[in-house]
Amino acid sequence: MKFTQNTAETAESDALLLQRIAARDRVAFRRLYDRYRRTLMLFLRRFNHRTDLLDEIVNDTMYVVWCKAERFRGESQPSTWIHGIAYRQAMKRLQRRDARLDAAADVEAVVESGEVHAERSDWVQAALEELPYEQRAVLELTYFHGHSCQEIADLMGCPVNTVKTRMFHARLKLRQRLPRLAEAAICTSGAEGAEVS
Repeated sequence: MKFTQNTAETAESDALLLQRIAARDRVAFRRLYDRYRRTLMLFLRRFNHRTDLLDEIVNDTMYVVWCKAERFRGESQPSTWIHGIAYRQAMKRLQRRDARLDAAADVEAVVESGEVHAERSDWVQAALEELPYEQRAVLELTYFHGHSCQEIADLMGCPVNTVKTRMFHARLKLRQRLPRLAEAAICTSGAEGAEVS
């Protein structure tokens, strides 16, 4: 699912608001803040579930928008620019507090339902938690937000090839770690079953 606003009309409207914000128009800033607060919260929830921390990151993001609106050149969609700022603010905050990125909750597309679903969800979550921030973020932005490599490069402020390299290494690590986690879970459940009988 993508949290960016896709219509040309909205992008044009956002671009005009950014021009007005660059001229220090507080009404325009309030409109843009109200328009993006919810989508930014949903976007940032992928990285951390603490609402108080998410509020701080949204406020930090919008403060940067207020201070740097004149730097928006229209080379990307306004929503991509704003989400890129949010991403960088989240990474700074999480690294500063030595926090871990939160694993995806939406693994339904990858696993089946019932007990097996819950167990495999745990394996996927555990494997994701072992990835470095940047690699996990690339997976999150691709599979759960539907962003293209170019959009992710814009969000993360890096070249497209860096995004592709992070994706390659993230997939490789997941391929290696998921069987190990599944084996550990089977051994644990086998040991529990042995104790019961």
